[in-house]
Amino acid sequence: MSAARIKAIINSWETVRYELLSTRICDLGLSIRGSPVEPLVRRLEREFEHRGFSFRPQFYLTDNWGCPDEVPVIGIPFYLADRRLTRIEEEQTGSVEDPATTMMLLRHEAGHAVNYAYRLWDDEEWVRIFGRFSAPYRERFRQDPFSRQFVRHLAHGPYRRPTYAQKHPDEDFAETFAVWLTPRSGWRRRYANWPAMDKLRYVARLMRRIREQPPRHTGGELWSPVEKMTATLAEHYGKRAERYRADAQGYVDDKLREIFGSVRASSALDAGAFVRQHRRSLVSRVARWSGMGEEDVATITAKVESRASALGLRLRRSEVTDRLLDLTSLLTGLAVEFGLSSRFEE
Repeated sequence: MSAARIKAIINSWETVRYELLSTRICDLGLSIRGSPVEPLVRRLEREFEHRGFSFRPQFYLTDNWGCPDEVPVIGIPFYLADRRLTRIEEEQTGSVEDPATTMMLLRHEAGHAVNYAYRLWDDEEWVRIFGRFSAPYRERFRQDPFSRQFVRHLAHGPYRRPTYAQKHPDEDFAETFAVWLTPRSGWRRRYANWPAMDKLRYVARLMRRIREQPPRHTGGELWSPVEKMTATLAEHYGKRAERYRADAQGYVDDKLREIFGSVRASSALDAGAFVRQHRRSLVSRVARWSGMGEEDVATITAKVESRASALGLRLRRSEVTDRLLDLTSLLTGLAVEFGLSSRFEE
């Protein structure tokens, strides 16, 4: 059996999905930096720069789109920070934001962030044009799909909400801001004969007035930052991860937890680094006793190393010899299973 075949088995999508679903979201190591969503965040920042804003909204990963109440910070769904999680989101919900939709949502949330940073709702003309910011925020509202009193920004893509501006004055402003901010949106032509044009012209005047001013308000409490999301990915979706276990043929997490247990001592060694340190001798011994080629064994060992690191497993210095024997046994067992079991044959 080729190393490529072994790698395909132990790193199959079924295995990776089960590993992710069984992991707490806070342990996934997610960050906007270096993620698929970062270029879109940077694009929004360039749009602010092009408009001459001194203010830049801050961003964080959370469970859904939104700004915390009156806090000028944009929350981005955590699954957009990892292509594997994006795939799971689409599997579980049936849709996921494409780049165009993500930009629409970023611009919408940027409207909230600007409103909150400058407390624009206190402006008398803002109240006259959009309404009272303190008005009740209702999930159900009377929608008029033919109204021209409101812009239609979130009107396309999988997140389609063409009447969202009608929900609340704060949403009306955010949608209007998003249309104004969008490059080459042609809002002057598109909304030329709409009453919503008054809102767009007001936003254009207001942004020219405040764009070089420092924000009146920064910071605040975040809603469900990804670092504090302690539910597993399966729990987040309300699913039982066990239903995917049978297909996860390369799943080794349970065995690794059994080997390394729960070690919290500050002097404990990192299990992933431990496997890496002894990789050469492990591969040599396992290949000798399993009859599998060293390249194939190295592929299995790399899997064990990566999962030990991902799980944050550790071992006591006094247990090095015992854990090395355990690892040798585990790797030999996996090599024999992969080499002899008919389900892994070409």
